[in-house]
Formats: sequence, C-alpha cells, structure tokens
Amino acid sequence: MTTLNGKKIVLLGGTSGIGLATAQAAAAEGAEIVVVSSRKESVDRALKALPAGARGHTADLTNEAELKALFERIGDFDHLVFTAGENLALADLDKTAVAEAQGFFKLRFWGAFTAAKYGHAHIRKGGSIMLTTGVAGARPQKGWSIAASLCTAMEGLTRALAVELAPIRVNAVSPGVVRTPLWAGMSEEDREALYRNVGAALPVGRVGEAEDVAQTYLYLMRNGFVSGQISIVDGGTVLV
Repeated sequence: MTTLNGKKIVLLGGTSGIGLATAQAAAAEGAEIVVVSSRKESVDRALKALPAGARGHTADLTNEAELKALFERIGDFDHLVFTAGENLALADLDKTAVAEAQGFFKLRFWGAFTAAKYGHAHIRKGGSIMLTTGVAGARPQKGWSIAASLCTAMEGLTRALAVELAPIRVNAVSPGVVRTPLWAGMSEEDREALYRNVGAALPVGRVGEAEDVAQTYLYLMRNGFVSGQISIVDGGTVLV
C-alpha cells in the first residue's frame, strides 16, 4: 500500500456526494485535491468544505474540447476519479423518452470515456483511474432500465480501459443505495421511505453514507496490484 500524502488527485464530479467525500478523505491524508464540476457555484461550495490549497475548475464534462483543455490546464497528476452524474430518472419503459435516456449516457458514460481519453496521458507512473458504476446492473428493479444499462456499460468500459491503458490501473466502484444528492429528484417523503425500506432489508441494516464509499476509492488509489476490478460497496445488496 502506498500513501496518498503529496499525491495529486483530480475528481470530476468531486463537488458533492461521494465525490466530495472522497476529496475530503484524500485531503485528510495530505493529498493535493483538484475538483471539477460544470457549475461554478458547486465548485465554490466544495472548496469551502476542503482544506486550503485545494483547487477547482469549471468544465462541461459532456464537451470533448472542454475536457481536453481541462487536462492541459491541470497538467500531470496521480489519480483520476470520475463520479459525475445528474439525478437518474427511474421510470417504466413505456414512460421513458429515448432522448432522455441518451442524455444520461452522455454525461455518465461518454463523459467518463472522454475523461479517460484525455486524462490518461497526464497520469504519472503508478497512477490510476477510478470510474463509478452501481449495483443496478446486477440487481435491477422495475423501472431501472436506464440505470441498469448504464452500470453494465461502465463495468465493460472499466475492464477494457484496464487492458488498453496498462500499466495505468483502471477500476470502478459500485455503490448500493447511498444518502447523496443523487436522490434529490424524489420528494423528501419518498426519499426517506426509500432509505428506510432498503436499509431494513440489507444485512448491515442501513443504507450507505458517502463516507463509506469514499474509503473504497482511496483503497483503489493505494493498492498498486488492483486493476480491471469492480469494487462493490453495497451493504450486502447483491445478496438479498
């Protein structure tokens, strides 16, 4: 295991939820943090929650030219974390607009693809890329066709990049239900009911917190012998 002290970590989507929790955990170990979001207000808010010295950039993560320019500005670094993603719409197939479904892939899949394309050339020896998927691919529920498809696509991308970009390590983290802004599109009543019902059914007896998942990204940064893997952090979701 290597230390993160002095390592430069770039987090696309690192301004809220799991991404911000990962940035904070890495910063606590002495890492140099760079967070990126498409919204300046999100970057400004995140920098207030991070130690002095953290930096932030604004970029449209669905725009290839902006991503290329972003990595040129950032320069060399050690680890790339991609956690960006808007709130997913959960709906039955008949009520799902194809254009809307394509929009989710544009950021979560193609954004990650493009980040790897332009970011990998700047990763220092011993560095890595960490993508984000989810257990929806393994345990889809009714109305989860978009989420399940995205998660499965991300797993395939992770494995393919681990082969193509070697010796850069590429892995993905697969969270279960976690208390993050991902569910902000639901009413507070429905959201709390989701947390309560899902948590009660899990072996650990609760849904996850962003800090739980952040520790897995840090583990994947430190362990130089892990590549092409999907690390599941779901409280036992796939078991039940």
